[in-house]
Amino acid sequence: MSIPFDWNAIDLVIFDMDGTLYDQKRLRARMLVALMRDAIARRSLDTLLTLREFRRCREALAESPTADFLVAQYAVPATRRGCTADAVRALVAEWMEDRPLSMLAACRRSGVQRLFEAIAREGKRIAIFSDYPAAAKLAALGLTADFVVAATDPDVGRPKPDPTGLEKLLRLTGVAPDRAVLIGDRVDRDWAVAARLNVRALILSRGASGEVERFASFADALFQPLYTEMA
Repeated sequence: MSIPFDWNAIDLVIFDMDGTLYDQKRLRARMLVALMRDAIARRSLDTLLTLREFRRCREALAESPTADFLVAQYAVPATRRGCTADAVRALVAEWMEDRPLSMLAACRRSGVQRLFEAIAREGKRIAIFSDYPAAAKLAALGLTADFVVAATDPDVGRPKPDPTGLEKLLRLTGVAPDRAVLIGDRVDRDWAVAARLNVRALILSRGASGEVERFASFADALFQPLYTEMA
């Protein structure tokens, strides 16, 4: 860290979910095995290709905001794949929301549970801010938070870096932007949305620093002040 971090100046710690609290690459590798087994059994790649189109559509919609995001995220890939939006929704629910739950605990980032406990012990509140439904994933990871907000919430309906979800969190908690920190893994999503509301952001990455504050793991010295009372 190039800039000292004062945890005493923070009341709310906001975590991204996917890729931050668990190793997304490890989870996707496990899910790919399951998807390929399913494809062999069905003799069809339809499920895999439809999910890939859904992810591509989600990324595109984040770059080009639309008022009907909650509908478009299913309707657009359905049109491209020649199926119904309900069919896409069902596949997403099964393969991206339900099936991964049993694998999440094995993919949890090292040190995350200890960090959550330390934050709570210090009297700070914890929030989750995700582009996907996060409550079930949080439970599967064995973690708890005071607030959970997702882009799929009816009163949000916008993916990062749109600030609607982060605005909701700050409103719910009553915490000022300069008393919050957002911890994520993507500069183009997590850092970008935090910057829009003048919330400090810490990005899990081994890349070069620049204007983005980064850390390599939850064992970094950055977090050590939170553990002083636990020693």
